[in-house]
Amino acid sequence: IFVIPDFLCNAGGVTVSYFEGVQNEMNFYWTRDEVVERLDQKMTSAYQAVLETSQQHNTALRDAAYIVAIDRVVRAMQFRGWL
Repeated sequence: IFVIPDFLCNAGGVTVSYFEGVQNEMNFYWTRDEVVERLDQKMTSAYQAVLETSQQHNTALRDAAYIVAIDRVVRAMQFRGWL
């Protein structure tokens, strides 16, 4: 049984909402199967990043998810020159 951090689970709904926005903005629509495939790729990648971080830092998955999230925010801020 895999235990997935709560806010990682919630990210699935947020991701699909993002997909809807992208499709509306581009006036291009994906089939249900395409959305499910894209969601599966994103969530699998996110879970793998959390699992690897958990193993590297010897910490719980929830703590590892925070580490991954904060690291991504910091890198985005650095990319924009805010840090």
